[in-house]
Amino acid sequence: MSAAGLEQAVAKMQAAGVMPAAIRTFQSQYAQLEAGAAGFIREETIEPMPRPVHLADLDVDPEAAREALDRTVVIKLNGGLGTSMGLDKAKNLLEVRDGKTFLDIIVQQVLAARAKHCARLPLMFMNSFRTHDDTLTALARYPELAVDGLPLGFLQNQEPKLRVDDLTPVEWPSNPSLEWCPPGHGDVYVALYGSGLLQQLIDLGHERLLLTNGDNLGASPDATMAGWFAASGASYAAELCRRTVNDRKGGHLAARRSDGQLILRDTAQTLPHEMHFFTDPDHHPYFHTNNLWLDLRVLHRVMSERDGVLGLPLIRNQKTVDPTDPDSTPVFQMESAMGAAIEVFEGATAICVGRERFLPVKTTNELLLLRSDLYELDEDGLLVAQAETPRVELDGHYKLVQDFSRLVPHPLGLRKATSLRVNGEVGFGRDVQVVGDVEVSPDEPRMIEDGTVLG
Repeated sequence: MSAAGLEQAVAKMQAAGVMPAAIRTFQSQYAQLEAGAAGFIREETIEPMPRPVHLADLDVDPEAAREALDRTVVIKLNGGLGTSMGLDKAKNLLEVRDGKTFLDIIVQQVLAARAKHCARLPLMFMNSFRTHDDTLTALARYPELAVDGLPLGFLQNQEPKLRVDDLTPVEWPSNPSLEWCPPGHGDVYVALYGSGLLQQLIDLGHERLLLTNGDNLGASPDATMAGWFAASGASYAAELCRRTVNDRKGGHLAARRSDGQLILRDTAQTLPHEMHFFTDPDHHPYFHTNNLWLDLRVLHRVMSERDGVLGLPLIRNQKTVDPTDPDSTPVFQMESAMGAAIEVFEGATAICVGRERFLPVKTTNELLLLRSDLYELDEDGLLVAQAETPRVELDGHYKLVQDFSRLVPHPLGLRKATSLRVNGEVGFGRDVQVVGDVEVSPDEPRMIEDGTVLG
């Protein structure tokens, strides 16, 4: 059935107007799936990442840094709805702090960097069909943002979900939109190339790209980073951070034993019985932030040589066609990681940066941190830490943003905290301070009054 399945999937994509380069990429991944590939990278096939260059050790000429930033483009991934946090719109429209959303802070960071370094610094968002309209509506508040006639947003591709039993495109008449899924953030290269945007950027004199997740507010445009990347001669560079015992997720780079090539291994590509290697901060000491720097001309050349198909490793995710219904049809979603492109580019490298460049929000635990007094938002839109980050663990009562915001409506005081664990439904009043290690585990719902000091 797999041959028929591929034929049906390609016809479905063509009927939906999916760009040819995305269809060719889908066909390449389908062949991997049909061959039984699960995308696992065995520990025995890799060596830990050698010690990278550290940003803190660099000395970059300020004028060279300014010139490099002027020829840099910023692209933010903005396809997610934040459904795991109970959201039904673009996650970047969620308020983070001081009345500002992710989107507002990203724009503030870019506009501040432009003014400070006299740089053009275009900003664009790769949206999904679910986030595109809401995002462009929100960006209309910033008429000064668009430069060089470039769009503020472009669409990522979509592909059919495939039935697990026969690899044919799944049908779900009650909600046909659930028959489709995004191809993972590795699709950004295909979307840029297939839309013609990549060539347009080069024609406008832009030379490099800073590509990051939209929910990582630490990944601001940085002139020193741009200057280092321009001077390095590398076509591709990944930002890494030193792993701690709290960093159990997130991919890591490693050297492939067969040829010494740097590659990315993600959680989904690690066998369960080898996860202890993956999470060991001494064995694999650097994790991948998903902040990437690319040479646009090299990217275009490689994409052209490969007819728009980079051939990134398959990440096979098994889910149900309706993610809210565990009894609905089991499906495969084929994805790729944008960071996996490191193995495509000759001379690709990496750099270790400070934790201030990695401030993602994947759960309400992290949202609690960014909304607390632990950070201050400066005039450049940078979140500046005022103390060491404590460990925060909130139970299921806080998983959804609407419940979290109801229970924690005011910023918590965490500057003197080392850990906070909450088990049960607990509401927090105004000006509540946490000191040291604190665990709150009530037998029934309770309210912590204004001005309380815990610990």
